[in-house]
Amino acid sequence: MERVFSGAQPTGNLHLGNYLGAIRNWVTLQKDFECIFCVVDLHAITVWQEPNELRSNIRELAASMIASGIDPEKHVLFNQSQVSAHAELAWIFNCVARIGWLNRMTQFKEKAGKNRENASLGLYAYPSLMAADILAYKATHVPVGEDQKQHLELTRDIAIKFNNDFGVEFFPQPDPLILGPATRVMSLRDGSKKMSKSDASDMSRINMTDDADTLAKKIRKAKTDPEPLPSEAAGLEGRPEAKNLITIYAALTDANVADVLAEHGGTQFSGFKQALTDVVVEKLAPITEEMARLKADNAYIDAVLAKGAERANAIAQPILKEIKEIVGFLNS
Repeated sequence: MERVFSGAQPTGNLHLGNYLGAIRNWVTLQKDFECIFCVVDLHAITVWQEPNELRSNIRELAASMIASGIDPEKHVLFNQSQVSAHAELAWIFNCVARIGWLNRMTQFKEKAGKNRENASLGLYAYPSLMAADILAYKATHVPVGEDQKQHLELTRDIAIKFNNDFGVEFFPQPDPLILGPATRVMSLRDGSKKMSKSDASDMSRINMTDDADTLAKKIRKAKTDPEPLPSEAAGLEGRPEAKNLITIYAALTDANVADVLAEHGGTQFSGFKQALTDVVVEKLAPITEEMARLKADNAYIDAVLAKGAERANAIAQPILKEIKEIVGFLNS
């Protein structure tokens, strides 16, 4: 079976955009692939993290993945820092990758902003660690969003250069896994901005920890416009808030936008918001409840991650041993 590697940063305060953009898709992948799911805590510390908060966020992300349907018995779920192969291989790849390649990475420029000189070296070298995450397991496929496509291309470049430098056919070139049109979830207060945990207004996002009453309140107060819903997708042009609510409804019901508009076109927002509330509560409430149960049991989450790390190490360490032999390291 082909192997998928995918990871997410434990940044805390998970919201609907995280679920629809990544976690829900991972659940589907379990049917057809051998899956390795990673809480990428090494990536998280490329910017400052308060230690106790980081530990809590690692557990929260693992709990959300399990509550959403990730099966840690059939597949591998662990946190990155428990498997040393990631850091060891990242250093080797730092010596394979070229500075010019990393200088082209647009995500570093976006995250570092104007204060680039004060950004961490880890943030700059982030793509080498991502390449190590994938190639430490010789993963064949990686689900990627728009913001990670460039990093996967760099991973392929590193794999090719390593093979060429040492005259081997060792690393595969992992293929991007495109899972249909990406669900881009926008703010409930401003349809031109992505839903984000950093938004000052909690009313701008649907948190994975929100209860049914809070979900209903947020959807009821979501920004809209005075016109009824259109019957065709073209009618959503210039109406970002309407488009966002329709997109959320379509994603949660596994429908396309055209079908949703065919059903609800001409409806006032007051009526559609009630229908959307029903769908959101139906889909998210069971996940929220299970997340709360799992988060209250640190021992269970820690045991799941430790067992996953053992299984990940069993895959990665033999591969890393071969890599060290190819590079020329002397190992007993």
